[in-house]
Amino acid sequence: MSPSPAPARFRGEVRTTAVLAAPLVAGHLSTGLIGFVDNVIAGRHGTNTLAAVAVGTALFWLPMMVPMGTLMALPPSVSQLDGAGRRAEIGPLFRQALWLSAALGIVLFALLTLSAHALAPMGIAPEVRPAAAEFLHGIRWGIPALTLYFCMRYLCDGLHWTLPTMAFGFGGLLVLLPLGYALTFGAFGFAERGAGGLGLASAVMMWAQALGFMAYLATARRFDALQLFSRFDPPRWREISTLLRTGLPIGVTVAMEGGLFIVTALLIGRIGELEVAAHQIAINVASLCFMVPFGVAEATTVRVGHAVGSGRGGHGVRQAALAGLALVLMTQAVSAVVLLAGHDAIAAIYTRDLAVASLGGSLLLFAAAFQFPDGVQVLSAGALRGLKDTRVPMLIAAFAYWGVGMPLGAGLGLGLGWGPRGMWLGLIAGLLVAAILMARRFLRSSRREALVGVPQATVTKGA
Repeated sequence: MSPSPAPARFRGEVRTTAVLAAPLVAGHLSTGLIGFVDNVIAGRHGTNTLAAVAVGTALFWLPMMVPMGTLMALPPSVSQLDGAGRRAEIGPLFRQALWLSAALGIVLFALLTLSAHALAPMGIAPEVRPAAAEFLHGIRWGIPALTLYFCMRYLCDGLHWTLPTMAFGFGGLLVLLPLGYALTFGAFGFAERGAGGLGLASAVMMWAQALGFMAYLATARRFDALQLFSRFDPPRWREISTLLRTGLPIGVTVAMEGGLFIVTALLIGRIGELEVAAHQIAINVASLCFMVPFGVAEATTVRVGHAVGSGRGGHGVRQAALAGLALVLMTQAVSAVVLLAGHDAIAAIYTRDLAVASLGGSLLLFAAAFQFPDGVQVLSAGALRGLKDTRVPMLIAAFAYWGVGMPLGAGLGLGLGWGPRGMWLGLIAGLLVAAILMARRFLRSSRREALVGVPQATVTKGA
């Protein structure tokens, strides 16, 4: 990505990034384990419940990725203020971000309320629709809490304080595991509610995480100087629009990538419950693997943003990105080996249905094939976010995932009748194209940063 920095400085940057990324990775893994718990509980309840949770989760996350990505404007903004010594501006920025997250949560709640009515027009298999609608009706109550949680989490990430992400992530598991089991199967005095119970348990967990995080920020001495809740600020359009200008392209980019996987699940849902249940197993495992490079990429965003804010220029930016890339290549090698060696055993954890386990295990081989391109694209996108270079990556994502990945997957999977395996070939193609183009974009943007020596938000305006 650049001329190699001095070995000692580079090793120091790798260590700094690793220390910053470790709690983020752990926090993301806890999020992935929440999906794992959901799917294991659903799979043990029955193939229909697992298929319903697959469809319901897809319809939940498809719109959710836009606000989640939009709020990703907060870490680079906070890290640049921190690097420039302007910490007094962080509290007011955070309060405006809270207004934005609350508004996004309300809009998403309304959308998810209507989404259950889209199951039949989308062609979802009739036997899956009732339980999927029940799951959506339950989980929608957690959306406002989840957007607030992301806002508070991204504040901490931008301040290089990532332990809360890990702590509250695993805390959510402690809520979901017993409550999800009780409401799904009917235990501890609760009635059996199947997929609907699992959705409701997820919503309760989201509120527990959000309220716990808010109490932590309000009472922890680490944040006293920032005066996060010291006064009431009404919403101010100038600050919110600044966040939206940076964040909305990130949200669209995240939705482009995540939407590729989600729409794949919905298209497979048109085939039948066995195929969509097998796909859900494979995509849940692949998502769990993805949490590791995603955490490293978020740490890289913060390190790149800090390099820009502290005036270290293009050399510091490229050093931060190279450190993240080295870590990602190592993590992806481990993931690929685990998936290749243990695909059948992993699939068997989710279900007693041998046909579902067999197909799910074969799909995990495809997941192994895209570990490296997936890691490179998410790392490159994270480095670009640190430069606040977000509009061109959005266009790259649109082309790679929806101009290449989805048409190819749909053509092979549905047009030629290759089923889930054809759809997964499309996923691999889309990620490979995204990895190449995102890395190329970062090379150009970091060179421009070195030449101009000012924050990339200024350089790339109108790029």
